[in-house]
Amino acid sequence: MRNTRQRRQQILQMLVLQGNVQVAELVERFGVSSVTIRADLTHIESQGLATRNHGGAALVRTPPPEQNIHEKDALNLPLKDAIGAHAARLVRPGDNIIIDSGSTTMTLARHLHLHRDITVMTNGLNIAWELANAPGVELLLTGGLLRKQSLSLQGSQAEASLNAYSFDTLFLGVDGLDLQFGLTTHHEAEASLNHRMVEHARRVVVLTDASKFGRVSLHRIGRLDQIHTVITDAGISSEYREGLQRLGIEVIIAEPPP
Repeated sequence: MRNTRQRRQQILQMLVLQGNVQVAELVERFGVSSVTIRADLTHIESQGLATRNHGGAALVRTPPPEQNIHEKDALNLPLKDAIGAHAARLVRPGDNIIIDSGSTTMTLARHLHLHRDITVMTNGLNIAWELANAPGVELLLTGGLLRKQSLSLQGSQAEASLNAYSFDTLFLGVDGLDLQFGLTTHHEAEASLNHRMVEHARRVVVLTDASKFGRVSLHRIGRLDQIHTVITDAGISSEYREGLQRLGIEVIIAEPPP
Protein backbone atom coordinates (compact mmCIF):
# COMPACT_ATOMS: atom_id res chain seq x y z
CA MET A 1 0.00 0.00 0.00
CA ARG A 2 2.83 2.39 0.83
CA ASN A 3 4.49 1.74 -2.55
CA THR A 4 1.16 2.37 -4.27
CA ARG A 5 0.70 5.67 -2.44
CA GLN A 6 4.24 6.79 -3.19
CA ARG A 7 3.90 5.88 -6.87
CA ARG A 8 0.63 7.77 -7.17
CA GLN A 9 2.16 10.81 -5.51
CA GLN A 10 5.06 10.71 -7.97
CA ILE A 11 2.65 10.38 -10.91
CA LEU A 12 0.72 13.38 -9.65
CA GLN A 13 3.92 15.37 -9.34
CA MET A 14 4.75 14.48 -12.95
CA LEU A 15 1.28 15.69 -13.94
CA VAL A 16 1.85 19.00 -12.15
CA LEU A 17 5.23 19.46 -13.82
CA GLN A 18 4.33 18.22 -17.32
CA GLY A 19 0.60 18.78 -17.60
CA ASN A 20 0.03 15.23 -18.89
CA VAL A 21 1.43 11.70 -18.68
CA GLN A 22 1.32 8.59 -20.85
CA VAL A 23 0.67 5.05 -19.64
CA ALA A 24 3.64 3.71 -21.61
CA GLU A 25 6.14 6.12 -20.03
CA LEU A 26 4.80 5.37 -16.54
CA VAL A 27 5.03 1.61 -17.10
CA GLU A 28 8.67 2.03 -18.08
CA ARG A 29 9.50 4.40 -15.24
CA PHE A 30 7.90 2.43 -12.41
CA GLY A 31 8.35 -1.12 -13.71
CA VAL A 32 4.72 -2.12 -13.16
CA SER A 33 1.99 -3.31 -15.51
CA SER A 34 -0.21 -1.08 -17.64
CA VAL A 35 -3.21 -2.37 -15.65
CA THR A 36 -1.62 -1.04 -12.45
CA ILE A 37 -0.86 2.35 -14.03
CA ARG A 38 -4.39 2.67 -15.38
CA ALA A 39 -5.70 1.96 -11.88
CA ASP A 40 -3.39 4.69 -10.54
CA LEU A 41 -4.67 7.19 -13.11
CA THR A 42 -8.27 6.27 -12.37
CA HIS A 43 -7.62 6.89 -8.66
CA ILE A 44 -6.05 10.28 -9.38
CA GLU A 45 -9.00 11.14 -11.65
CA SER A 46 -11.40 10.20 -8.84
CA GLN A 47 -9.72 12.86 -6.68
CA GLY A 48 -10.63 15.48 -9.28
CA LEU A 49 -6.97 16.16 -10.06
CA ALA A 50 -6.74 14.73 -13.59
CA THR A 51 -8.85 13.53 -16.47
CA ARG A 52 -8.17 10.33 -18.40
CA ASN A 53 -7.52 10.53 -22.12
CA HIS A 54 -6.39 8.12 -24.83
CA GLY A 55 -3.14 6.59 -23.61
CA GLY A 56 -2.75 8.61 -20.43
CA ALA A 57 -4.11 11.50 -18.37
CA ALA A 58 -4.01 15.30 -18.23
CA LEU A 59 -3.91 17.61 -15.23
CA VAL A 60 -7.22 19.24 -14.37
CA ARG A 61 -6.08 21.69 -11.74
CA THR A 62 -3.22 23.88 -12.85
CA PRO A 63 -1.16 25.46 -10.07
CA PRO A 64 -2.52 28.91 -9.16
CA PRO A 65 -0.28 31.89 -10.01
CA GLU A 66 1.99 33.11 -7.25
CA GLN A 67 1.33 36.49 -5.67
CA ASN A 68 3.97 38.58 -3.96
CA ILE A 69 3.92 39.02 -0.20
CA HIS A 70 2.27 42.46 -0.36
CA GLU A 71 -0.60 41.13 -2.47
CA LYS A 72 -1.01 38.16 -0.12
CA ASP A 73 -1.10 40.45 2.93
CA ALA A 74 -4.23 42.16 1.58
CA LEU A 75 -6.18 38.92 1.01
CA ASN A 76 -8.55 37.48 3.65
CA LEU A 77 -6.88 39.56 6.36
CA PRO A 78 -9.56 39.19 9.10
CA LEU A 79 -9.54 35.41 8.64
CA LYS A 80 -5.75 35.25 8.66
CA ASP A 81 -5.59 37.42 11.78
CA ALA A 82 -8.00 35.12 13.60
CA ILE A 83 -5.86 32.13 12.58
CA GLY A 84 -2.72 33.88 13.82
CA ALA A 85 -4.36 34.80 17.13
CA HIS A 86 -5.41 31.20 17.73
CA ALA A 87 -1.94 29.92 16.82
CA ALA A 88 -0.40 32.31 19.36
CA ARG A 89 -2.46 30.65 22.09
CA LEU A 90 -0.57 27.41 21.45
CA VAL A 91 2.76 29.05 22.37
CA ARG A 92 3.83 28.69 26.02
CA PRO A 93 6.64 30.31 28.03
CA GLY A 94 9.90 28.47 27.42
CA ASP A 95 8.87 27.28 23.94
CA ASN A 96 11.30 27.20 21.04
CA ILE A 97 9.37 27.67 17.82
CA ILE A 98 10.05 28.20 14.15
CA ILE A 99 7.78 30.38 12.02
CA ASP A 100 7.80 29.92 8.26
CA SER A 101 7.61 32.97 6.01
CA GLY A 102 4.22 33.98 4.66
CA SER A 103 1.26 36.29 5.09
CA THR A 104 -0.77 34.03 7.41
CA THR A 105 2.22 33.21 9.61
CA MET A 106 2.91 36.95 9.76
CA THR A 107 -0.32 37.39 11.70
CA LEU A 108 0.98 34.91 14.28
CA ALA A 109 4.04 37.10 14.80
CA ARG A 110 1.79 40.11 15.46
CA HIS A 111 0.13 38.22 18.30
CA LEU A 112 3.39 37.22 20.03
CA HIS A 113 4.35 40.67 21.35
CA LEU A 114 3.00 40.01 24.84
CA HIS A 115 4.52 36.55 25.11
CA ARG A 116 7.47 36.02 27.43
CA ASP A 117 10.48 33.70 27.42
CA ILE A 118 10.09 32.26 23.93
CA THR A 119 12.66 31.69 21.19
CA VAL A 120 11.59 32.20 17.60
CA MET A 121 13.54 31.26 14.48
CA THR A 122 12.22 32.45 11.13
CA ASN A 123 13.20 32.68 7.49
CA GLY A 124 10.79 35.59 6.90
CA LEU A 125 12.23 39.10 6.93
CA ASN A 126 8.79 40.60 7.56
CA ILE A 127 8.29 38.28 10.52
CA ALA A 128 11.73 39.13 11.92
CA TRP A 129 10.97 42.85 11.60
CA GLU A 130 7.62 42.39 13.36
CA LEU A 131 9.30 40.63 16.31
CA ALA A 132 12.46 42.75 16.46
CA ASN A 133 11.13 44.87 19.35
CA ALA A 134 9.13 42.17 21.15
CA PRO A 135 10.72 42.17 24.64
CA GLY A 136 9.94 38.56 25.53
CA VAL A 137 11.12 37.05 22.24
CA GLU A 138 14.64 35.87 21.50
CA LEU A 139 14.90 36.07 17.73
CA LEU A 140 16.96 33.94 15.35
CA LEU A 141 17.12 34.21 11.55
CA THR A 142 18.02 31.34 9.28
CA GLY A 143 20.25 33.37 6.99
CA GLY A 144 20.44 32.45 3.33
CA LEU A 145 19.56 33.96 -0.02
CA LEU A 146 16.71 36.49 0.01
CA ARG A 147 13.81 35.79 -2.32
CA LYS A 148 12.26 39.21 -2.76
CA GLN A 149 8.92 37.89 -4.06
CA SER A 150 8.17 36.40 -0.64
CA LEU A 151 10.68 38.26 1.58
CA SER A 152 11.95 34.82 2.58
CA LEU A 153 15.45 33.52 3.16
CA GLN A 154 16.23 30.17 1.54
CA GLY A 155 18.93 27.98 0.03
CA SER A 156 21.68 25.77 1.43
CA GLN A 157 22.75 28.27 4.10
CA ALA A 158 19.19 28.54 5.41
CA GLU A 159 18.82 24.76 5.49
CA ALA A 160 22.18 24.24 7.21
CA SER A 161 21.25 26.76 9.92
CA LEU A 162 18.56 24.36 11.18
CA ASN A 163 21.02 21.59 11.94
CA ALA A 164 21.91 22.83 15.42
CA TYR A 165 18.30 23.15 16.61
CA SER A 166 15.30 21.13 17.67
CA PHE A 167 12.03 23.04 17.91
CA ASP A 168 8.92 22.42 19.96
CA THR A 169 6.63 23.63 17.19
CA LEU A 170 6.82 24.63 13.54
CA PHE A 171 4.15 27.05 12.34
CA LEU A 172 4.01 26.45 8.61
CA GLY A 173 2.32 28.40 5.83
CA VAL A 174 1.41 26.69 2.55
CA ASP A 175 0.20 27.65 -0.92
CA GLY A 176 -1.75 24.42 -1.33
CA LEU A 177 -3.13 21.61 0.82
CA ASP A 178 -4.55 18.62 -1.02
CA LEU A 179 -5.77 15.38 0.55
CA GLN A 180 -4.00 13.35 -2.12
CA PHE A 181 -0.85 15.35 -2.87
CA GLY A 182 -0.17 16.86 0.55
CA LEU A 183 1.41 20.25 1.25
CA THR A 184 2.76 22.34 -1.62
CA THR A 185 4.28 25.73 -2.37
CA HIS A 186 5.27 27.68 -5.46
CA HIS A 187 9.04 27.71 -5.19
CA GLU A 188 11.41 24.74 -5.12
CA ALA A 189 13.92 26.20 -2.64
CA GLU A 190 11.14 27.18 -0.24
CA ALA A 191 9.67 23.68 -0.44
CA SER A 192 13.08 22.19 0.33
CA LEU A 193 13.57 24.47 3.35
CA ASN A 194 10.04 23.80 4.60
CA HIS A 195 10.70 20.06 4.34
CA ARG A 196 13.79 20.47 6.53
CA MET A 197 11.80 22.56 9.02
CA VAL A 198 9.32 19.71 9.38
CA GLU A 199 12.19 17.34 10.19
CA HIS A 200 13.43 19.61 12.97
CA ALA A 201 10.12 20.14 14.81
CA ARG A 202 8.32 17.87 17.25
CA ARG A 203 4.94 19.35 16.32
CA VAL A 204 3.88 20.80 12.97
CA VAL A 205 1.00 23.28 12.85
CA VAL A 206 -0.22 24.43 9.43
CA LEU A 207 -1.79 27.89 9.27
CA THR A 208 -3.99 28.35 6.22
CA ASP A 209 -7.23 29.99 5.25
CA ALA A 210 -9.73 27.70 3.56
CA SER A 211 -8.97 29.02 0.06
CA LYS A 212 -5.82 26.85 0.01
CA PHE A 213 -7.67 23.53 0.38
CA GLY A 214 -7.75 21.52 -2.82
CA ARG A 215 -4.96 23.54 -4.39
CA VAL A 216 -1.85 21.88 -5.76
CA SER A 217 1.15 24.16 -6.28
CA LEU A 218 4.22 23.11 -8.19
CA HIS A 219 6.54 21.94 -5.41
CA ARG A 220 5.72 19.44 -2.68
CA ILE A 221 6.67 20.17 0.93
CA GLY A 222 5.55 16.93 2.50
CA ARG A 223 2.82 14.45 3.33
CA LEU A 224 -0.22 15.21 5.41
CA ASP A 225 0.70 12.47 7.90
CA GLN A 226 3.71 14.61 8.88
CA ILE A 227 1.53 17.34 10.40
CA HIS A 228 -0.34 17.42 13.70
CA THR A 229 -2.69 20.41 13.58
CA VAL A 230 -4.35 22.60 10.95
CA ILE A 231 -5.69 26.01 11.99
CA THR A 232 -8.10 27.41 9.42
CA ASP A 233 -11.43 29.21 9.07
CA ALA A 234 -15.04 28.10 8.82
CA GLY A 235 -14.82 27.97 5.03
CA ILE A 236 -13.25 24.50 5.21
CA SER A 237 -15.46 21.92 3.49
CA SER A 238 -16.79 18.89 5.32
CA GLU A 239 -14.76 16.74 2.88
CA TYR A 240 -11.50 18.33 3.97
CA ARG A 241 -12.35 18.57 7.65
CA GLU A 242 -13.32 14.90 7.81
CA GLY A 243 -10.43 13.86 5.57
CA LEU A 244 -7.88 15.56 7.83
CA GLN A 245 -9.46 14.15 10.96
CA ARG A 246 -9.36 10.63 9.51
CA LEU A 247 -5.60 11.08 9.25
CA GLY A 248 -5.45 11.93 12.96
CA ILE A 249 -4.88 15.65 12.31
CA GLU A 250 -6.45 18.10 14.73
CA VAL A 251 -8.54 20.73 12.92
CA ILE A 252 -9.02 24.06 14.70
CA ILE A 253 -11.52 26.58 13.33
CA ALA A 254 -10.57 30.18 14.06
CA GLU A 255 -13.41 32.68 13.75
CA PRO A 256 -12.76 36.41 13.25
CA PRO A 257 -14.42 38.70 15.83
CA PRO A 258 -17.90 39.95 14.84
